[in-house]
Amino acid sequence: MNNKDLPTSPVPLHRPTRRAEAWHFLQRAYEQQLAGRLDDAVICYKKSLEVHPTAEGHTFLGWTYSFMGRYAEAIRECEQAIQLDPEFGNPYNDIGAYLIELGRGEEAIPWFEQALVAKRYDTRHYPYVNLGRVYEQLGCWPEALRAYTQALTLHPKDPFAVRALARLQGALN
Repeated sequence: MNNKDLPTSPVPLHRPTRRAEAWHFLQRAYEQQLAGRLDDAVICYKKSLEVHPTAEGHTFLGWTYSFMGRYAEAIRECEQAIQLDPEFGNPYNDIGAYLIELGRGEEAIPWFEQALVAKRYDTRHYPYVNLGRVYEQLGCWPEALRAYTQALTLHPKDPFAVRALARLQGALN
């Protein structure tokens, strides 16, 4: 029996998994987003989600919508991300950040607190920075100081937290 006698498969032998294909579209979308091609990024994120829905895909699509000023859609995408993976911290923080942009900072506090306890979250200093922003806007100076200090404990060179803490300390002295 030679190679021409072997049956052929209608499916390529090295076909990527649906998850790998989704990640490919997610990476393309992220590149489009960084290049400022937001409409193209939305298309690629949606294609990623169509192939294999992930919390990351929904969260990053929401992030793109936020760049477009479409905060209601951004929040909906983050809510879908949370439904898929409640332990992924990014969408909690992002919802809170979008609420701040909408002038609803007080509503954002529980979202940041959820981000802080999420099991899967690599940038835990962001919710502290955002809590500091909200507490500062509300005039809750001790809470703002604690939040900025905690952010800097986790990420000592965060430029926003460094400036915010210095500004707030200067105002209080």
